[in-house]
Amino acid sequence: MLFADGGYQELVFQKSSAEILPHLEIEIVRRFEHLPRPWVVERTFAWLNRCRRLASDFENLTRNALAFLRLASIRLMLKKLCLSRRTFRTDPLGIQI
Repeated sequence: MLFADGGYQELVFQKSSAEILPHLEIEIVRRFEHLPRPWVVERTFAWLNRCRRLASDFENLTRNALAFLRLASIRLMLKKLCLSRRTFRTDPLGIQI
């Protein structure tokens, strides 16, 4: 299923896409719904750009760049997990750790 906006409702687009990918269904969406969290992608890119290795294009190979991107993502996830556990975890006496 492919969702497209009103700019792709021309017959030329429909014919050419049917020739290239005959099993693909195309649905023209008249009006996109408002996303509840519109800045998630932009915020994620901003967090990843804080990593110095990702700020500049140092890598010659795509697999190296992908590896450092994964490492940066893991670092962000671990940081979020540690912070969430620290704020909600309490010791047996009820004192926040």
